[in-house]
Amino acid sequence: MSAIKNLETAMFAGGCFWCTEAIFKRVKGVITVISGYAGGTMKNPTYNDVAMQNTGHAESVQLQFDPSIISYEKLLDIFWATHDPTTLNQQGYDTGPEYRSIIFYHNDAQKNLAEASKEQLEKSGKYTKSIVTEIIPFTNFYKAETEHQNFYESGKRPDYCRVIIDPKLRKLMKDFKEDVKEEYKE
Repeated sequence: MSAIKNLETAMFAGGCFWCTEAIFKRVKGVITVISGYAGGTMKNPTYNDVAMQNTGHAESVQLQFDPSIISYEKLLDIFWATHDPTTLNQQGYDTGPEYRSIIFYHNDAQKNLAEASKEQLEKSGKYTKSIVTEIIPFTNFYKAETEHQNFYESGKRPDYCRVIIDPKLRKLMKDFKEDVKEEYKE
C-alpha cells in the first residue's frame, strides 16, 4: 500500500478520548486516530497524571485525514454532533478539566472554520445554554498509553462502552451514515 499524500491533521477533545476515538475511527477519510493528552503544560503525562487534574491537559484525539475524502468542515460537524459542547469540564458521567471540549487548530484556515462553525451552531438555537468549547492553537500532543488506544474494540469496559459510547456511535450512524466507513455500517 502506498503512502497517502496530502494528509491533514485535526485534533479534538470532546470528553473521554475512548468515545471520541471510537467515533472518528469510523469516519471515511480518517486514516489514523490516536488517543492522547493535549493542551497542558506537563511533558509526557500519563493517564494518572492527567486524572489528577494538575497537568492542564485534556483527553484528546489526533486525526490524520484525507481532505479529498472528508473535509475539515465535516469533521467539525461530527465533533459538534457527538458530544455536548455546552457542559464545562464534563461529558456525561465524566467530570473534570481533562474532559473539556476543545478544538485544537493547526493553521489559520482551521481556526477560521472552527470559529465559523461554532458561531453558526450558537445562532442555530440548538442549545439553550452557551457553547463552552475552546478553540485554541495546537501546542502539544502526547500519545496515551497502549491500553487507551482502540479502547472500544478492546472490550475492556463493556458497561462503559454500552452506556456511554454506543449512543454516540448510534448518533453517528444515523446522522452521518454517508460518512461512515463501509466496514462499520450496520
